Amino acid sequence: MLIGLSPLLGPDLLYALRAMGHGDEIALVDGNYPAQSHAQRLVRADGHGVLALLEAILPVLPLDADVPAPILRASLLNDPAQRGAIHEGIEALAARLAPGVAVAALSGEALYPRIRAAHTIVATGEAQLYGNVILRKGVVRPGAQDARF
Repeated sequence: MLIGLSPLLGPDLLYALRAMGHGDEIALVDGNYPAQSHAQRLVRADGHGVLALLEAILPVLPLDADVPAPILRASLLNDPAQRGAIHEGIEALAARLAPGVAVAALSGEALYPRIRAAHTIVATGEAQLYGNVILRKGVVRPGAQDARF
């Protein structure tokens, strides 16, 4: 256990987050996603939902300020015009923990190749369909308040 970090951030997930560089992406995928066969690097988070993991990761991961939307999410029935409860939850968490950061809905055609290309895929136990989200890592700028060391 560590002070100030969610216990959901286990050693493998912390390693992946720290190893990522600017522009790398991490995908949190639902329990139906074929994570094992698609991942370059796989972290298992069975038993935990996407929203719980997103809530643990957003406070420690700098998001890319150089792109219009560093948070990308799946869409209901792979149609960006449609959304479900999981998508509303993703957007609400982003608004609370990363205010001003855009979340973009992608079609399945656009989302799934990005998941496959992600630095790391986190296989969750999320039961809601289309419960997938991608986070694009940014930088911690010199002198940033959160850069303590």
